[in-house]
Amino acid sequence: MIDQAELLELVELAQRGDRDAFGQLAREFEPSVYAIVMRRLRNQAEALEVTQEVFLRAIRKLPQLREPERFAGWLKRIAVRMAINRAVRRPKETYAPPEMFATFSHHQAPADRAMRTEQASQLRTGLKQLRALDRDTLLAFYFEGQSLKEMSDRFSSPVGTIKRRLHTARHRLKEALGDLQPA
Repeated sequence: MIDQAELLELVELAQRGDRDAFGQLAREFEPSVYAIVMRRLRNQAEALEVTQEVFLRAIRKLPQLREPERFAGWLKRIAVRMAINRAVRRPKETYAPPEMFATFSHHQAPADRAMRTEQASQLRTGLKQLRALDRDTLLAFYFEGQSLKEMSDRFSSPVGTIKRRLHTARHRLKEALGDLQPA
């Protein structure tokens, strides 16, 4: 950990084009920038990429920083903005029916393909038998990949309630699927 005087000196050197000074700053602040970005993106590969982009932007914009003692806050704002931009611009994940993925497996036996198609059909039928809230809860978690926190926001319910709904919805789906099985 560098002290304030050393930080100020490194920032001023880096502003004058000293790449080694900027390298020291980058090594010092990389863990905190990564943490900020990771908190927003929740994806390691993307967080590493955006962290690098933050430092690239910082080195380009560093001469514009008027108060070198505010470097840490300035860098944090860059990290937050870039993470938000990445999160907003990332393509939405879409739902695709399971049968679509069956076509990608060329080495699957015809009987296996038929079984998978039948299971997918039964799953869809079972989901249709559920109440809307149970169905929406299962779809959000398993097919849309939403986290419990995201579902909590979406359904305006506490995380504990979402966990209970998932448990109940899974149980009801199991019962509905049981009704579809031949005796």
